[in-house]
Amino acid sequence: METRFTTYITFLAAHVGLGFLGILYPPAIKYVLLLAIVYFLMMIIRTANSDNHALLGAAYIAGFEVFSRMTGGAFSYEFAKYMVIGFLGLGMFYRGFQRASWPYLFYLLCLVPGVLMSAINLSFNAQIGNALGFNLSGPVCLGISALYGYQNPITQQRFKTVIELLIYPLVATVTYVILYAPSLEEVITGTGSNFAASGGFGPNQVSTVIGLGMFLLFSRLFTLKDRLYNLVDLFLLAVFTYRGLATFSRGGMIAAILCMALFLIYFLLKADGLERMKWLVKTGVLSFLFLVIWSMVSLTTDGLLDKRYANQDARGRDKATLTTGRTQLANIELDAFLQNPVLGVGVGKGKELRAEQGLEATASHNEISRLFAEHGSFGILALLILLIAPLVMRFTDRSNVYVYAFVAFWFLTINHSAMRIAMPAFIYGLALLQIIPNEETSPEESWP
Repeated sequence: METRFTTYITFLAAHVGLGFLGILYPPAIKYVLLLAIVYFLMMIIRTANSDNHALLGAAYIAGFEVFSRMTGGAFSYEFAKYMVIGFLGLGMFYRGFQRASWPYLFYLLCLVPGVLMSAINLSFNAQIGNALGFNLSGPVCLGISALYGYQNPITQQRFKTVIELLIYPLVATVTYVILYAPSLEEVITGTGSNFAASGGFGPNQVSTVIGLGMFLLFSRLFTLKDRLYNLVDLFLLAVFTYRGLATFSRGGMIAAILCMALFLIYFLLKADGLERMKWLVKTGVLSFLFLVIWSMVSLTTDGLLDKRYANQDARGRDKATLTTGRTQLANIELDAFLQNPVLGVGVGKGKELRAEQGLEATASHNEISRLFAEHGSFGILALLILLIAPLVMRFTDRSNVYVYAFVAFWFLTINHSAMRIAMPAFIYGLALLQIIPNEETSPEESWP
């Protein structure tokens, strides 16, 4: 137990150092990413993925994605999604996948008509290859993650390692964000999403990954009964929450809180009276901590945080819209679906349609409306598969206590940030894993 804790602290410290390296010499991050890829590839091949090294590699790359983008260390914008697909695909080459996961093969087939529509649409002015890569890399990453994860057995201890490999690069991300703008008073002057407080990168993506980190750390306070782990995770949770709120991007923070609530409700319903009381006390303490951190950010920003979440500008006036233009984009995509309900307009065509209407040719923020517009009825079918399959699996396998929270994270994230990053797709796959007891019971493990 002490050895594992020492390893945990060592890797956390190393990734704090990695955050410093990202500030001092950003080009080095690309080499760190390359070393990580080579290491995990070697382990997958050497062990024939006998111990889920493909999953470990995919977890680390998914967690590393935003950090690599903000430091210029990403080899390409979609690189992390391709690597998650590659790692998990290689893992399935060695170990295969469950026959019961056939709905996700059908889900992937549902994406094909939209690709054909793009290929035959003569008015499609964008480069089809780039459009397909940008719009399909996320959905395909989701399909591969689901195929790999569906009822794939993994021990509690190995699953804990997966969670830690997600957390480590997020620690580097938060360290970089803190060092990039250590004084919030100087960079936060309005109520819009703040790039400077987000490491100079997209606040929506930074908020999303920090929010996931908040949830993972929160969950470990309930699933790991070890005081040393709990104290470290509690400290990290406080730091993540402080800097997550400071991004002024609401989507990731709201998703984190809702996932925490779902996770907590699940455990409270299963617990007996005494255990439930202990959980409620712990929840009360964490809620108080959140209020303290909220107050700190609010005071630091002279009340702008409160105005941000009240949808007001810096002068306290209500803003015209809550979704900063996302509703208009979604409405255009829904109109495109109504005009092309069977096959949709084709992958990537939605962006061009917005340009034709005199709007900015921006990518969609809502994966659901994009699926409907670009894939038509096949997009609806694909979404139904993604929503129903985990619930059906839950009837026969109740081993994964994260299933509802992880599916919720995926669904909430794609509603405000589409599938710009690999994280929601990968997390969806984790929701489908079958968690089995350790061969030797670990003292710090607490798994219902």
